[in-house]
Amino acid sequence: MFGLAHLTALELSPPALVTEAAGAGFTSVGLRFVPATPNGPAYPTRVGTEAHRALKQILTAEGVDVADIEFIQLTPDVDVQAFAGVFEAAADLGAISVTVSGDDHDNVRLTAHFAELCDLALPFGLRVDLEFMRWRAIGALPQALAIVRQANKSNGAVLVDALHLTRSGGKAGDLTSIPDEWLRAAQICDAGADTPSTEAAIIAEAREGRLPPGDGSLPLGDLLEALPADAFLSVEMPMPALETRVRIAAAFDATRRLLDRHSRGTMRPGQRRENSSTGRQI
Repeated sequence: MFGLAHLTALELSPPALVTEAAGAGFTSVGLRFVPATPNGPAYPTRVGTEAHRALKQILTAEGVDVADIEFIQLTPDVDVQAFAGVFEAAADLGAISVTVSGDDHDNVRLTAHFAELCDLALPFGLRVDLEFMRWRAIGALPQALAIVRQANKSNGAVLVDALHLTRSGGKAGDLTSIPDEWLRAAQICDAGADTPSTEAAIIAEAREGRLPPGDGSLPLGDLLEALPADAFLSVEMPMPALETRVRIAAAFDATRRLLDRHSRGTMRPGQRRENSSTGRQI
């Protein structure tokens, strides 16, 4: 199956997101623990608090897993060790990965911070996925791969977002030569054919202008064929023009139709089929 990324309905608290996601048919969610922008929405939680226990109970009651938590920005002055509590909470909820961005033009320092974060995450059973976005320092697939390769950590990988891959000039075929262990997860959505002309417009499209998978012009079928068959998929489809419950239902239904149309049964060399139903591996 596939999960619901929190950005699809970031206005919802984790308990509300879990409930709405389950009602639409999702069996996993991603949760925004750390803000992606200054003063941006986020929902931190800590082990031992009543709110954390209540969230665990809702997850169990609804039959929903936590696939990933986000969103750590690897800036020049990031305090990596400060995220130990975040990782403890993520692991206690059963999360598999944490999503990070590269926001440092010094690749040596950025690689060191990424490696340190991987080391911090490993005892908690968490994978660290580096997501590239055109407007950040790490804005394209080759840059993200270089950081993961140089860090050389067993729990380091790249997160591929269909929109960011296309808008940064990448193609699905670029994924086929990447080792499977570096491609454990992908986010899907759709968008119009034309790339926005300014950085502000690119950011606006990513945060509020996406379309349901299959309703736009992104080569999603090619992407699905290029990914490892057991890579975990989540749908990230912020569309504030749609009412929240309608948006979440549309995200599930459109993604289900897309996957029904594009079989993911063709295996690349070295792929592992045994975890294809959940993608839950480091």
